[in-house]
Amino acid sequence: MSLFDYTLKELQDKLHNKEITVSDLVAESYSRINAVDDQVKAFLTLDEEKAKAQAKQLDQQSREHTSLLYGLPIGIKDNIVTKGLRTTCASQFLDNLTDPLYDATVMEKLQKENTVTIGKLNMDEFAMGSSNENSSYFATRNPWNTDYVPGGSSGGSAAAVAAKEVFFSLGSDTGGSIRQPAAFCGVVGSKPTYGLVSRFGLVAFASSLDQIGPITRTVEDNAHLLQAIVGHDPMDATSVDIDIPNYSETLDQGVKGLKIAVPSEYLAEGVSPEVKEAVLNGLKVYEDLGATWEEVSLPHSRYAVAAYYLLSSSEASANLARFDGVRYGVRSAQAGSMLDMFKRSRSEGFGDEVKRRIMLGTFALSSGYYDAYYKKAQKVRTLIKNDFEKVFEDYDVIIGPTTPTPAFKVGEIIDDPLTMYANDILTIPVNLAGVPGMSLPCGFSSDGLPIGLQIISKHFDESTMLRTAYAFEQATDHHKKQPELGGANK
Repeated sequence: MSLFDYTLKELQDKLHNKEITVSDLVAESYSRINAVDDQVKAFLTLDEEKAKAQAKQLDQQSREHTSLLYGLPIGIKDNIVTKGLRTTCASQFLDNLTDPLYDATVMEKLQKENTVTIGKLNMDEFAMGSSNENSSYFATRNPWNTDYVPGGSSGGSAAAVAAKEVFFSLGSDTGGSIRQPAAFCGVVGSKPTYGLVSRFGLVAFASSLDQIGPITRTVEDNAHLLQAIVGHDPMDATSVDIDIPNYSETLDQGVKGLKIAVPSEYLAEGVSPEVKEAVLNGLKVYEDLGATWEEVSLPHSRYAVAAYYLLSSSEASANLARFDGVRYGVRSAQAGSMLDMFKRSRSEGFGDEVKRRIMLGTFALSSGYYDAYYKKAQKVRTLIKNDFEKVFEDYDVIIGPTTPTPAFKVGEIIDDPLTMYANDILTIPVNLAGVPGMSLPCGFSSDGLPIGLQIISKHFDESTMLRTAYAFEQATDHHKKQPELGGANK
């Protein structure tokens, strides 16, 4: 039995009783990476020497009153800044950022919990993508079947957890970039309420939408990792100062009497029959557990994709203006003048998808088009937020599929941006409204690929979201099925 098959509590008991060491955990993580990452390709950078030195140091410390995360290997998405550890955002523009000078706030929090950073995980360049094929280095593969994508942009983060290379990971979610890959890879991923987790040290894509969140194998693990990274941060002006509950204390309270809303738009045309069936079966599980559900409408969700790509691209255009070859990043060696240097550095440093979104955002913000596009998209965003708030007046949670289909094949739609964008149609509204959402496994396709169930709750009500997810997980065994690398499970 692999150490990765134990729960956090079981591992901490083994550490406390000296049945295993932190060094054993770290060694097993790197052993697994050496065995399977040539197929999965989840990691961009490994930090083996430093990780093993930290493990040895932790083994010498007292384990009294330590957290459940103590000594556990974690992977970090490569757009989260790590002091002294290469951070590239999977872009050639930051290929030479080998020694960042500071840690993101979430990294400081994890250090207090004594987790061990194994390395940095692959992603779509600057978090722009839904398949991980936009990485400027290589595409990550889905551990359930390496012919398929793991989702994006946190594809490396989800794939590494599904492949048992790390116990858990951090990703970032701008329009579904934690939940969508979690669904594709059969793991648990959550996007917290906007402002609950500090964005300081997260390389910005769209500042009003980005959120860091945990990817784990179980809901309980997700609650523990989320607990470690939440909280107010004076370094982030959008960080909210509120009382944080203990998420794990309420996990087992059940869902009897819970009122579930199921948006008709989330099960409409475009959602595959297999996904719809899995979600409806999931709702039957909730009925058996004492919850009730009713169909509702989120009428403005049909405009979410258009509004999101206008707003996120506009913010990306502004945020990525800092990458000019002057202050940091790779500078073109072919430039003959200052303006030529700007143009060549950006042309050579950015990939096609990043360029596409910068151009769209710059157009939407330009004189004569601002009111027609950007301002109108902001108004639509408000309408989407109001839709959620109206539903939450009468219901505790919203449930539906995470994605319209299971994972698609590598190369299948990479040349069709509009189809790729539509893949996030069920996750984008959550980011526009700023509410929390998570994905957990609820079944498998006929090809053996995971299907994700999405649970959405009110602002800052992560406790209800996690409790709802935990009840489902305990009543089913979808999360217990493991991928066999190199072929689909049937």
